[in-house]
Amino acid sequence: MNTELNYKHLYYFWVTAKEGGMSHAADRLGLAVQTVSAQVRLLEQSLGHALFKPAGRGLALTEAGQAALQVAEQIFHLGEQLPAAVRDATRASEVRLVVGISDGLPKLAVRDLLEPAMAEPNLRLLCHEGEFDDLLAELALHRLDVVLADRPAPANPNLRLYSHALGSSALGWYAPKAWLAQAKQDFPNSLANVPVLLPTAHASVRLRIDQWFEGHGVLPRVVGEFEDSALLATFGSSGMGVFPASERMREKLSKGYGLQWIGACDGVREHFYAIGTARKVQHPLVQSLLSAPAA
Repeated sequence: MNTELNYKHLYYFWVTAKEGGMSHAADRLGLAVQTVSAQVRLLEQSLGHALFKPAGRGLALTEAGQAALQVAEQIFHLGEQLPAAVRDATRASEVRLVVGISDGLPKLAVRDLLEPAMAEPNLRLLCHEGEFDDLLAELALHRLDVVLADRPAPANPNLRLYSHALGSSALGWYAPKAWLAQAKQDFPNSLANVPVLLPTAHASVRLRIDQWFEGHGVLPRVVGEFEDSALLATFGSSGMGVFPASERMREKLSKGYGLQWIGACDGVREHFYAIGTARKVQHPLVQSLLSAPAA
């Protein structure tokens, strides 16, 4: 008797036992019945016992076959778990960072804010965008590691949240080629004569922009409002109008969108915050965000 177990033979036996016969097993395996039968006979010879016996028009397991089937079930059940086990092992070294991104935060700035964490070679980044209050609730339930926002978390005794300033950036005005000359002439008064795109009230900076217009005595010709800063820049670059954006995005807007700087939105700044559930942040990647030099 050959004591070396051939697992291919065992697998054909297992499929035959599960399917209740050679022909059904052959159909499942995509093989000829003779091939399956020969493989099972080789296993029986190796084990020194018959595993099947005739039963009407089909086959039934012998006592030896029932014992073999129990072991085969365990072996192939473990085999089915192998891909997941390997996948989980490769993920063991991953550093998972789940970030909530407030809908009022300029999306063009998000990549820059996350730059310190991007240096982690095993990073698995999950970003969820949503309403500011909804994200804070998710953070309080520990479903997020951190929330990036354009404002600090409001004081709330029921939510132990801590806001960490990541810096700020001056705001400026940008124009597509179609409106550049007209927008530059007699700026900022020119903003009353050219189409203007603005962030919606979801962005905390919108109120400061409105106050800036009032301070300059300018009634802008607003033709569009956008929650998403990248969408705003896309429509702006298409020629729809001029718009305000972070000065830190100047190079990106110039090279990526073909937009030109008009002038500063003097006195108006965008602020960036990382909000967590502890005064002393434990997550190493969130720590890297907070330890980076403020913009």
